[in-house]
Amino acid sequence: MLRFIIRWLTTAVGIGAAGYLLPGVEVDGPWAAVLGALFLGLINVTLRPIVLFLTLPLTVLSLGFFALIVNGAMLALVARWVTGVHVATFGSAVLGSIVISLVGGLLNWWLHPRE
Repeated sequence: MLRFIIRWLTTAVGIGAAGYLLPGVEVDGPWAAVLGALFLGLINVTLRPIVLFLTLPLTVLSLGFFALIVNGAMLALVARWVTGVHVATFGSAVLGSIVISLVGGLLNWWLHPRE
């Protein structure tokens, strides 16, 4: 349970960082980032594997680059469903997903509970 909470909060920090760093991504406040992280986690568990499977040939042909496009699409869905998270363009969504992945990954690595 602790891992889930840490991952959820680090994703929320990543969403907040994307909103702070990128002009095309806006986050209205910390609660919007937390709710956006929850929705992004739910989408990544349910919808993303199906989309990645269906786009596998494009992902292989592009040497994995198309996975970034899929991540941007998932962030665009979150922005559409969550009040307080706004993405101006699809390019902003792709860049935002990269920032969220980098910040969340670094924080998860740093805060990961050692067992």
